[in-house]
Amino acid sequence: MLRVEVTDDLDSCFALRRKVFMEEQGVSEADEYDGRDGDATHVLARFDGVPVGCARVEPFGTTAKIGRVCVLPEYRGKAVGIALIETCHDAARATGATRVILGAQTRALSFYERLGYASYGDVFDDAGIPHLMMERGL
Repeated sequence: MLRVEVTDDLDSCFALRRKVFMEEQGVSEADEYDGRDGDATHVLARFDGVPVGCARVEPFGTTAKIGRVCVLPEYRGKAVGIALIETCHDAARATGATRVILGAQTRALSFYERLGYASYGDVFDDAGIPHLMMERGL
């Protein structure tokens, strides 16, 4: 059974991010750990108690930024990402945010578009991976 909730279990989040971003996608440790985790709300997805995905939410007034969204490969396509983003939306609303933004890997644009996000700006490089900013209202 899938359970997604706000968490203080940063060790599990960091282990997931290491596996997905650093090992699978080749992101450097310096790029992955940007010093902003302490000010963020973290969301963790567990399937039958096993951590399978995570994300973080950073508040900026009435805007919140979702980032570091990752799901283990074997759990992709099973609605884990959708549940993570919905829980991030709830966490953002709890801070008073009325809008959320995120930097999406270009290969994930259609996933976020299905969740109501629209892209803006130009493609940019983040850790060697092309990204595009996206936004939606809450």
